[in-house]
Amino acid sequence: MNPPKKWRRLDNAAKIFPPNSTGRDPKVFRFTCELTEQVGPDALRRAAKRTLSEFPFFRYTLRHGVFWYYLEDTDLPATIEEEDDAPCQPLYLGATSPLFRILYYRNRISLEVYHVLTDGTGALQFLRTLVCRYLQEAHPDVLADAELPLGFDASSFQRMGDSFDKYYTGGRCRQEHDPRAYRIRSEKLRRFGLRVTIGETSVSALLAQARARGTTVTALLGACLLVSVGQEMALRDRKKPVVVTVPVNLRNYFPSETARNFFSVVNLGLDFSRTPCELEPAIAALTAVMHERLTREYLQNRLNALAGLEHNPFLRVLPLALKDPVMRFAGSLADTAATVSLSNVGKVTMPDALAPYIRKFDVFITTGGLQICSCSYGDTLSIAFTSAFQSTDIEQRFFRMLTALGLSVTISSNGQPSGEETEE
Repeated sequence: MNPPKKWRRLDNAAKIFPPNSTGRDPKVFRFTCELTEQVGPDALRRAAKRTLSEFPFFRYTLRHGVFWYYLEDTDLPATIEEEDDAPCQPLYLGATSPLFRILYYRNRISLEVYHVLTDGTGALQFLRTLVCRYLQEAHPDVLADAELPLGFDASSFQRMGDSFDKYYTGGRCRQEHDPRAYRIRSEKLRRFGLRVTIGETSVSALLAQARARGTTVTALLGACLLVSVGQEMALRDRKKPVVVTVPVNLRNYFPSETARNFFSVVNLGLDFSRTPCELEPAIAALTAVMHERLTREYLQNRLNALAGLEHNPFLRVLPLALKDPVMRFAGSLADTAATVSLSNVGKVTMPDALAPYIRKFDVFITTGGLQICSCSYGDTLSIAFTSAFQSTDIEQRFFRMLTALGLSVTISSNGQPSGEETEE
């Protein structure tokens, strides 16, 4: 007899993704490591096998029961393919679908993940390990016995832990009512189209600009994004706030070694009917809002509010067929409170011995609107726009603001993947 399969509940953040995954936005994100040499497929397959032994949780598939979705382990091999399609194609196609894929093309190794499985921190841990193991396989004479610390040594049990459940304290939460945000109105690409525009600039140069203004890189990028949107708005729309949704890594506030989802989101908005639609006032206003909201107390309240829903006795017994419409409505309601999204993953580190083989890292995510994801490696900051819109005006304004600060920016794009076909 075959042993019974292991299963795990979805963490709190993951529950929103299955009912809100669509063809336009399948909730898939990608991390890419660009090497200084061509990728060898055989060495990559051996490296993937080693990496999965350290992250067994990545082998799980998504199933659904009467009341909840859940994750079930599988012995399916990892999907490792040469890239020949548009980025971030849907991953969840049924009960036997792997929830991640590994792609290679020329000198790039990419990891694409369905957000149900993990968040950016967990995926980055996996990719960093994969690249490390790959380079050991590709250069055994140099790296097989080298000390290659990756900065985390959690056990498989710790990586599979549900930190939302661990830090949920219960009790009454402060209720928040975010106003309806300005929504970008523009023709969209075809249903499955996703345009990716990546700008590279110097970390040290951008950090110097942020410090000169007494703020952070995230606040500076967020202000550039909000002003870029504001400058494209019709004057009659200025009565609505322009709001950027920022995912927050809760591991920075609550000690956790989990490789599953453990993040929250905060909405940071500016009212351009009161704040001048210019960079310097926007930086000051956004920095003040971030100081107010990026605190353990604020994030604990949000964690309790969201985790409290799954502890609600009524929702627990509500069949999944009825939960899905409720979750879709909740997702749509959250969308009305945000204009754009900004996710700054931060600094990616790798062992010093691997520096000659690695050029940079990129990250981006699918979206039904407009989103920025950024990360840095060495002195290279990668800023990736993903957009469902035909127009590139906001991206152009954003990067022109950075060059106006004296930064040198190199831009690449996959162009317009939809041809002439559009969708309102």
